[in-house]
Amino acid sequence: MTKIKPFKAVRPTRDKVSLVASRSYQTYTKDEIRARLNYNPFSFLHIINPGYRYDQKITGRERYTLVRNRYLEFKENHIFIQDETPCFYVYKIVNREGHECSGIIAAASTLDYEQGIIKRHEDTIEYREHIFKDYLKITGFNAEPVLLTYPDNTVISEIIEKAQTGRAEFEFTTTNRDTHYLWLLNDERLIETLEKEFESIPRVYIADGHHRLASSHLLSKDMQSGMEKDSYNYFMSYLIPESHLRIYEFNRLIQDLNGWSKNDFLMQLDTWFRIENRGEKVYQPTKKHHFSMYLDGHFYSLYLRSTYAMHTALDALDTQILYKTILEPILGISDLRNDTRIAYSSGNNDVVTIKTKVDSGAYAVGFGLVPITVHELKAIADAGQTMPPKSTCITPKLRSGLTIYEF
Repeated sequence: MTKIKPFKAVRPTRDKVSLVASRSYQTYTKDEIRARLNYNPFSFLHIINPGYRYDQKITGRERYTLVRNRYLEFKENHIFIQDETPCFYVYKIVNREGHECSGIIAAASTLDYEQGIIKRHEDTIEYREHIFKDYLKITGFNAEPVLLTYPDNTVISEIIEKAQTGRAEFEFTTTNRDTHYLWLLNDERLIETLEKEFESIPRVYIADGHHRLASSHLLSKDMQSGMEKDSYNYFMSYLIPESHLRIYEFNRLIQDLNGWSKNDFLMQLDTWFRIENRGEKVYQPTKKHHFSMYLDGHFYSLYLRSTYAMHTALDALDTQILYKTILEPILGISDLRNDTRIAYSSGNNDVVTIKTKVDSGAYAVGFGLVPITVHELKAIADAGQTMPPKSTCITPKLRSGLTIYEF
């Protein structure tokens, strides 16, 4: 039983939404951030980077307080408005390749996360959870929804499609040629239907935003003593059907062969893989448990031998197989999150990127994988297991500042 409810979003006015919306802060270069802060006074980056006004880097609670102040200024200057009645928000993204993703922005329950109705597939880092929890507590708002996915549902899809027949409240295209649309869904009958339909869904899955959700859950526990607002028991989510989710792989790049010669390294791989030298022709794996490898100017195909035992969903995951057969025992990489000898290249970049980086001398070897499927993601989550770091690169990537959930 999945619980969602409508909320009164704070959002940019129609004429300024394209100027306000921003990507995740970490995706900008320093020059890009500087340009947007210098030439776009409406960018959401002004809120999350308040030290720019004082020409200094401000951190910790002092920064969180200034974030809150900048946010209030955006409201006072009527860059942001708040809806008068609680709504669900139908949100559609069409990327430059034409792939459409449509779903519902709603308030989802932190209790569902605690009780395992909202399933996770990644580990979170405790200190990051607490940092963002403090950020939420001081700023009093959440501006980027957690991406959740649910099994395709005909009733929900029909409501989403019907909402899109009217004029969109927002419609704008970003510089990377993704087009964003937002419709308000405030019809009480449709709201009730959506709430009941989600109640019939036994579980939903986190696609992206594990740390944001874990932090929201910590905040709800913090605020239970003497709580005056029920809003702390919820977090902003974007719920999309499984068929709209796109999962790309993260390929692996390793700086050195851990002291092995090329021939000795290949002999070590022979224990677990059938190896075929593909020469200089680019090779991209197309099946589960098949990998590509680029080493010393040549592509190789690696086919997993049947001697590898798969007892759990995690055992059968290609990122785990690569870790247990090559990265840890042969290349000596045990900490996938912090070891500086390993780097990752998202599947949005193809294996040619691996070739380029290895040929440059920055890395000794690169491995290409096929993407993990939604079925595998769910199997890991249902088993209470977690994937190795950088197992999935998931789209859509959401913009900050389109809808804001206030506590």
